[in-house]
Amino acid sequence: MVREFELPDVGEGVAEGELVSWLVDAGDAVSEDQPVAEVETDKALVEVPSPVNGTVRELHVEEGEVVPVGTVIISFNVEGEDDLEAEAEPEPEPADEGTDETTAGRPGATGAETDEIETPEDRVFAPPRVRRMAREEGIDLSSLEGSGPGGRITTADVRAAIHGDAGGEQAPVEPTPTDATTADDSSDAAAAAGEGEQPAEPSSPAVTTEPPAGMESADREKTLAAPATRRLADEEGVDIDAVPATEERDGEAFVTPEAVREYAVAQQRAQEADRDALAAGEAVGASETAFAPGEREHREPFRGVRKTIADAMVESKYSAPHVTHHDEVDVTALVTAREDLKPRAEEQGIRLTYMPFIVKAVVAALQEYPEMNAVIDEDAEEIVYRDYYNIGIATATDVGLMVPVLEDADRKGLLQLSSEMNELVQRARERTISPDELRGSTFTITNVGGIGGEYATPVINYPEAGILAIGEIKRKPRVVTDDHGAESIEPRSVLTLSLSFDHRLIDGAVGAQFTNTVMEYLENPHLLLLE
Repeated sequence: MVREFELPDVGEGVAEGELVSWLVDAGDAVSEDQPVAEVETDKALVEVPSPVNGTVRELHVEEGEVVPVGTVIISFNVEGEDDLEAEAEPEPEPADEGTDETTAGRPGATGAETDEIETPEDRVFAPPRVRRMAREEGIDLSSLEGSGPGGRITTADVRAAIHGDAGGEQAPVEPTPTDATTADDSSDAAAAAGEGEQPAEPSSPAVTTEPPAGMESADREKTLAAPATRRLADEEGVDIDAVPATEERDGEAFVTPEAVREYAVAQQRAQEADRDALAAGEAVGASETAFAPGEREHREPFRGVRKTIADAMVESKYSAPHVTHHDEVDVTALVTAREDLKPRAEEQGIRLTYMPFIVKAVVAALQEYPEMNAVIDEDAEEIVYRDYYNIGIATATDVGLMVPVLEDADRKGLLQLSSEMNELVQRARERTISPDELRGSTFTITNVGGIGGEYATPVINYPEAGILAIGEIKRKPRVVTDDHGAESIEPRSVLTLSLSFDHRLIDGAVGAQFTNTVMEYLENPHLLLLE
């Protein structure tokens, strides 16, 4: 029996997707739930699983093609059915069975073996333009070692292979996206919004490490999996509730052994890549466009995540009149407090960054100035005040800016915020984050300090009322007054803040007062204990 498989609805509001790559070929044996293709939408990069056990009959869509949801992309010969070709062509004469080139050697043909192919544990990660470049140059991506985040293959890796350097020193390493919570952890001059690598044992799906024993997972509360799969997760040190699921059974997420293996491999590779990239001081946002000899221009489709980001930016700037307020805050006490707490956090497998402190300070300020946590309902001509605090963490990825959301940040402690934040940021990097985790923020924090910046004029994550940009913590001379009123000049750790807000809703005085409140909590981190 032939089973045609349509491109499923891979996310709310997604009408089409680009088939980035096929993970199988015609004639391959597949098992149910085995990933057969990678599809990129304007939300994320997702894997499409096989719905049946059997063999691949035909691939109906080319790599790089954009297809609407509901389009037949692949057909299967279902395992266990006789005369698989009967529906497509006349039955061959018995005398021709041994010489029919259309069926001989096909795994689903009479007499052919149908050995099941395992999902590769080390599959290729590469964006569409890199795959197209490799195809044009005849480069096998599986033979390359990716230098991008999470082992992703970049144009630099392909160029190195083209010039015969794949086995030796590669071309300059592709700049690694530095998310809104990353920076070098080697000194106090690191970015304030969290420093670089993820904790030694966070509790996130996709590419982060597992949570320490007893730590609550920030992902699913219940997961269906076979006993053998759970044993495999235990052996790999993986939280089964954190592994991305490709299907549901009885309304609950169902995880396969292949997903566990890929998760374990990906998290290890991603962390190694992040550490190497940060140690090398790589920059953010460099282009991956490769030019052929003599080529002066290069074009590629403006779509997917990048197009969605562009539309959101335009809507924000045209809808909300932006005003940006800048200031500096002495965070010497915060630096000391974090250094004191880091060993305690490490005992629980969590790497404590500055971002949880900043999130707590922002939430405290939002509670004092509810206008900053409000939103304008333009259709109803109403101001909507919200008594919940979902903080977006702007994250630079290799496909553009994403904003994963820390829900109910006011109800969580520093360690839980740190763990969940690193999980979300890492999944955003690896494009395994769900659309639901990118929605519902009430206020956003972004980090320009991760690449050495100080001030910025960040664009509001519309329709929110404000966004706070965090600069790099730098040692600067400051006039300090002691308890007796004597003044002296001392080197202090100074953090820069840039608050953009919607001037329709927020007056300049309120913006300044909100920033002052954030500064007060950062100058006196012990006040956060009251929050």
